Amino acid sequence: MSLFRDGENRVTVDDAHRHTQGADAPAVLLDVREQAEWDAGHAPNAVFAPLSALAAGAALPTAAQGRPLVVICRSGNRSQKAARLLAERGEQAVDVVGGMKDWAAAGHPVVDERGNNGSIA
Repeated sequence: MSLFRDGENRVTVDDAHRHTQGADAPAVLLDVREQAEWDAGHAPNAVFAPLSALAAGAALPTAAQGRPLVVICRSGNRSQKAARLLAERGEQAVDVVGGMKDWAAAGHPVVDERGNNGSIA
């Protein structure tokens, strides 16, 4: 059974938050931005896998393997590309409309690499 509706390839930040946060979250929030962006601020419990690495053939991080993926970037452009790439690899992946900019604007938490309040770079 799929976590997402058939044909669904994009979700809102609120849907992304609901599916990926908490101890029993059914999906992984996969952040595909680059290192400096990740360090400045990301969602708690997100898994880091830059699109540049995925496009070069890198495997998913262990924490993201075999689980539904909710893919996020800064605004939604890279996450769409990453979700398509991952779907071509056989992964169940959707991207987040509006990315981390909309995530933060909706009041969802953002932390930096030290766990402090982060910002969207």
